[in-house]
Amino acid sequence: MALKIRNEGVRKFFWGFLSIFLVFVLWYFASQLDHMKNLLPNPINVIKFIGISVIAPIGKTTLFGHLYWSMTRVMTGYILASIVGIILGFFCGWSKLGSALIKPIYSVLRSIPSIAWIPLAILWFGIGENSKYFIIFISTMLIIMTNVIDGVKDVDESYLDVARMLGTKENQLFLHIVLPCAVPQIFNGLQVALGAAWATVIAAEMVRSSKGVGWLILMGQTSMNMTQVFAGIIVIGLVGLTLALIMRWLESKLCAWNIRGK
Repeated sequence: MALKIRNEGVRKFFWGFLSIFLVFVLWYFASQLDHMKNLLPNPINVIKFIGISVIAPIGKTTLFGHLYWSMTRVMTGYILASIVGIILGFFCGWSKLGSALIKPIYSVLRSIPSIAWIPLAILWFGIGENSKYFIIFISTMLIIMTNVIDGVKDVDESYLDVARMLGTKENQLFLHIVLPCAVPQIFNGLQVALGAAWATVIAAEMVRSSKGVGWLILMGQTSMNMTQVFAGIIVIGLVGLTLALIMRWLESKLCAWNIRGK
């Protein structure tokens, strides 16, 4: 069994590496075409640019500095959204009063794309950091709320009925049945929300910022530096992949009982 799992892992790694390699090969040959040279930079130059920018500053800081600013914004809004989203999600999903109070507003807000909040955020909070925190917060909180509500609603009613027949109080039902059953769905929401937070901060930084990965892409566009634009895009993809892998690893540790049961 262990050998089979190991072979599957090696096979997935091989095909994943091969697909990335083929993309870079196609990218390289496409960049050599005369009519593509101004639009598609050489991938080798993009990789060199990323390596140099780790040491040499772009604007006010190095690549790691831009990543630090972007991740700080993401984690500030994401952590606040996780706390509020989980609390409101449970209140809306478990309490009839909470559902009556929150569900109508939640239903309206969830249909609004995160980018639509940018003008309002600037008017409310200015062009500083608070507007970026707000945009990340509002977009990720609704994702987390959705998954928490779904997790509560997916709890098997037979478990609750049996527990009530045995005299279990409502607060005990919540702590010992509803909360554990909803954890996998909550964790799924946290993973999706983290990816959305990373995508949202890039959009926010491209609107108004002087640091961050989104700013790198915007400045590359302004100066027609396609190498910088593509370097920023690759960094965004790599960071997003890293965040997804970290969340999957955490899920394998914290929700191992649920994964084994699938």
